[in-house]
Amino acid sequence: MAAQLADRQLPDGWELVNSSGFARVAHNAEQRLFYKEFLPRSPLESVKATLRGSRATRARIHNDELRLAGFKAPQNIAWGALGSGAEYLISTAVPGHGVDDWLRRQLPPGDPSLFKKRRQLLSDLGQAVGRLHHTGFVHGDMRTGNVLADYRGGRFHFAYIDNERNSRHKVAPGKFVARNLMQLNMHTPQELSRSERWVFFQAWRRQMRELSETEANVLARESFAWAMRRLAAKGKLVTSQ
Repeated sequence: MAAQLADRQLPDGWELVNSSGFARVAHNAEQRLFYKEFLPRSPLESVKATLRGSRATRARIHNDELRLAGFKAPQNIAWGALGSGAEYLISTAVPGHGVDDWLRRQLPPGDPSLFKKRRQLLSDLGQAVGRLHHTGFVHGDMRTGNVLADYRGGRFHFAYIDNERNSRHKVAPGKFVARNLMQLNMHTPQELSRSERWVFFQAWRRQMRELSETEANVLARESFAWAMRRLAAKGKLVTSQ
């Protein structure tokens, strides 16, 4: 099956899904599996792999680390090298939809009937990400599309995907935490209001007891400003902040 997928053939039940230019991803909904082929980012990638492990190896290790620590992440099923030199990883699908999908489509802003559930999503997300950071984990690309939310039992449960660039530390470095918070803030003011961001941050802050009030507030302000600068550079801000 991996050979077929690598040869650009799709076995029955498999379909390609959108991905970056450095990966090829297919999904089998019935079997609840994902196939990810890691395409070289640069000619130096093989050299880097000898020093810190290939991207596929790191993804597999970081999935396992998260799961062993009690966080939800894909379960590794099969992995290996292809004749082209690329590597692949087959893993289970985790339940839920990206937080970005919840914020934009399932719980769109401006609907009074969804106000309470939107706030719960952001509070539960803040608690989950705060616990992740408090445990020393930093996600390598914490866009809201890489955090899946599943609503059951009256609350949201979260899983982390695209974990190849994750890292774990005794204490999560502030600059890495700030980057994660910036990535989660990459929504326009029309999509996510300041008060909603504050709901997330307050829940996150309660998990990060090692930070002083001043340190936490600086992280909140700087990560928000950083995200707004990046959105402005991309031409996505329609009003100044």
